[in-house]
Amino acid sequence: MNIRFLGHSAFLLQDGEHRLLLDPYITHNPKSPTTLEQALTWPLSAVLVSHAHGDHWGDALAFGKAGTPIIATAEIGGYAQKHGAAQAVGMNIGGTYRAPWGSVSLTPAWHSSSFPDGTYGGMPTGLVIELGGKRVYFAGDTCLFSDMRLIGDRGLDVAILPVGDHYTMGPEEAGRCLELLRPKVAIPMHFGTFPGLSGDPQVFAAAGQAQGVDVRVLHPGDTTEV
Repeated sequence: MNIRFLGHSAFLLQDGEHRLLLDPYITHNPKSPTTLEQALTWPLSAVLVSHAHGDHWGDALAFGKAGTPIIATAEIGGYAQKHGAAQAVGMNIGGTYRAPWGSVSLTPAWHSSSFPDGTYGGMPTGLVIELGGKRVYFAGDTCLFSDMRLIGDRGLDVAILPVGDHYTMGPEEAGRCLELLRPKVAIPMHFGTFPGLSGDPQVFAAAGQAQGVDVRVLHPGDTTEV
């Protein structure tokens, strides 16, 4: 499986046949290596959204209106359907959505969630994604919490964690998450996009490497294979 970093918390996961777009913040993302017009030409199986904040919900509605399923909480799914994304799927924490490409389960995340217009977006979530025989934990925006150990018990190939601080945990706290998650590979996100997101991903990398985790710090546009 290939993982392409699109800046901030946006990622494109590909297993050769299927493509999943995570937290599609493109148009107003100063770090995005692509444009929305380009991204709308990608053959996507689904768009997965961790929560409703504008820097994660991003351009999800544009993809939804183009016919790509949006998968997220019931509140996000309902909002997307109401605004023209007929294929949106609303679910909730603990639930799993299964599709020909694999599956996604929603986990807790400690954060908040509302749309740019103020509409409540339900609970924020993390995502456990099964694609191409790999299991990826995309934490969304969160802090460290002890139940990450239960997520790690599933056996993770990849953990993608925020490290920017101010709105999420920083690199030191994210490094402690790896003790609970125990992934083979870790990728930092949600850093450097704006002045407040000053967490250093190299600090996270050092913490992970001390635990024997393969930490890969990606620049926007970079792709890594797992």
